[in-house]
Amino acid sequence: MRSRRQLLPIAALLAAGLIGGAISLAGASALGVGGKTTTVRQIEPAFAGNSPTSFNPVKPGKAMTINEIFRRDAPGVVQVTSTQVVRTNDPFDFGLPQTEKQKALGSGFVLDKAGHIITNYHVIAGAQSVEVSFSNSDNLKAHIVGSDPSTDLAVLQVNARSRTLTPLAFGNSDRVRVGDSVVAIGNPLGYDRSVTAGIVSAVQRAISAPNQFPIDHVIQTDAPINHGNSGGPLIDSRGQVIGVTAQIATGDTGSGNIGIGFAIPINTVRTVVAQLIKKGKVEHAFLGITAKPVTAEIARLFRLPSKSGVLVASVQPGSGAAAAGLRAGTETAVVSGESWPIGGDQIVSADGVPLTSIDQLRDLIAGKRPGQSLSLEVYRDNEKLTLDVKLGRQPSSPR
Repeated sequence: MRSRRQLLPIAALLAAGLIGGAISLAGASALGVGGKTTTVRQIEPAFAGNSPTSFNPVKPGKAMTINEIFRRDAPGVVQVTSTQVVRTNDPFDFGLPQTEKQKALGSGFVLDKAGHIITNYHVIAGAQSVEVSFSNSDNLKAHIVGSDPSTDLAVLQVNARSRTLTPLAFGNSDRVRVGDSVVAIGNPLGYDRSVTAGIVSAVQRAISAPNQFPIDHVIQTDAPINHGNSGGPLIDSRGQVIGVTAQIATGDTGSGNIGIGFAIPINTVRTVVAQLIKKGKVEHAFLGITAKPVTAEIARLFRLPSKSGVLVASVQPGSGAAAAGLRAGTETAVVSGESWPIGGDQIVSADGVPLTSIDQLRDLIAGKRPGQSLSLEVYRDNEKLTLDVKLGRQPSSPR
């Protein structure tokens, strides 16, 4: 039985959208008609910009050099290899079933001495087997403890001696500021435990998860992130993890490193991982509306009862919002090319918190569990109402 391996050009195999960060390697044996086929291909990873010429400390006296961060944290960074077996549809196979092994390479890092490993959901999605490689060249089988497509996070576990495990310390992503120095450690293009450096380019970004729900409070960085970095740590100048690298933006080029990468904030990771270890899954509360934030101009043009809040654009049937009687806009008005829902409810506060953005409302919902209630203050035709909404469970994808 002969094995054939072929490396295909990266540009020809870029995945759609911004989800990325894993290298995919597919390998199998060519057995002829009705047998197995092995190919090698690349799955869209993450990219970013050029490394800075210096690594400036955020707070003098407390910052570490890049080399110090690497020597301390690199032993806790792992390579994650997930394997899938998929069917192929080759017109030259005469209708006989063909299978193909696909291997996706990403990164991860050690959470604790119990052998838990954090990585991205999209690195291990659909995997039949997962292997973790450590800096000491140990390759261990891992089982998937749990995964959450809504935050693109997963937890693995390996059976390893505790003294061989190097857990990484967590920072506080709420304290991250634009301009802070950061490093990323991962396995770009299979080059294990490579380090790149940059700064925090922006905070409070929102990106789409693999199931298309939004992930909030995301950190944007120009630290170069490439194929294979997904699931690796983004680390601050104290050597603490502040995020999990997950996605890139490629602009109009469709590919290439343009210096825009994104990391899921560690405070989100901390909450999600705890639930994955305890239950194997995360149940997200769900309100069941789409909405747009009110601006001063819109409030003035349409004589809204409040200059802040959100306008309900749609209400999902069967949701808690529908059961509570929330009403969507009955008309659509276009102002400067932007559509606005008019004639429905205007939500001005949730659990007593005045609303000025959609992010605020999502944060309040995220702090709830399915089955809990959310108290909404609503204007309807200039009448102020209070509606108690029993939150449901987030569906597998937006409708």
